[in-house]
Parts: sequence; structure tokens; C-alpha cells
Amino acid sequence: MPGTDEVRLSAPATTELPRLARLTASGLACRLGFSYDEVEDLRLAIDELCFSLIGTQGRPGVVHLMFTLDDETLEVEGTLESGERGPDPVPSGLSRKILEALVDDHEVRRNGRDQLTFWMRKRRLQLAG
Repeated sequence: MPGTDEVRLSAPATTELPRLARLTASGLACRLGFSYDEVEDLRLAIDELCFSLIGTQGRPGVVHLMFTLDDETLEVEGTLESGERGPDPVPSGLSRKILEALVDDHEVRRNGRDQLTFWMRKRRLQLAG
């Protein structure tokens, strides 16, 4: 798969969002040849990051997800656009440790007054052969 592909997805910031994001990420990771364990790591990381944006009850607004793929890397960026300012997206200490164990890079931040964003990168493990 030469070059870079992008997949974009927008959905309400409800509690169903993480399920949709997990399904999309796992399908794309399989397309890249990620191992079963890598796909499961990615699914868990997506859950942690989605809940950073929407919490456990969901929020008003829409989440825009962008999945970017190249030959061995999957990057995911999620942005919550909401008409209200909620609490700053600060993952718990446990969430940060989970994310550090599961993905290569990640970040959660506020972009502007009413926009929360997460970003993560997962590289496919290169097996010696």
C-alpha cells in the first residue's frame, strides 16, 4: 500500500462513539497487517482516548475522527466540537500509563475555547525474519 490514506468519520459525542471508533481502527489496522495483539492494544487505546473527550456519559457536540495510514503506521486524531466549554481533557494517571504501554505516541489537549483533541500513533511491529 504505497503512500498515505485517510479515513474520516464524524459522529455524535455519545457513549456509542468508542465502539464505532474501535471498529474502524481495528479494521484499518488489520488492513496494515497489524498482529492480533497490536489490534487489541489499539482498540484499548482508542477507548481511553475517546473517553478523554466525551467522558463516561457522552457530551453535547460532534466528534470528528481522522485515521491516517501509511505502510506501517496508523495515526488517529479525534476532535470534539461542542458549543460549551467542559473540563479540560486530563487523562487520569492510570489512563496515561495504559496509553504509554499501548501506543507509540499520544496527546490530549484543548484547541481553542470549545474544542478538545486527542492524537495517537501506533506503528506495526517489524518481526525479524
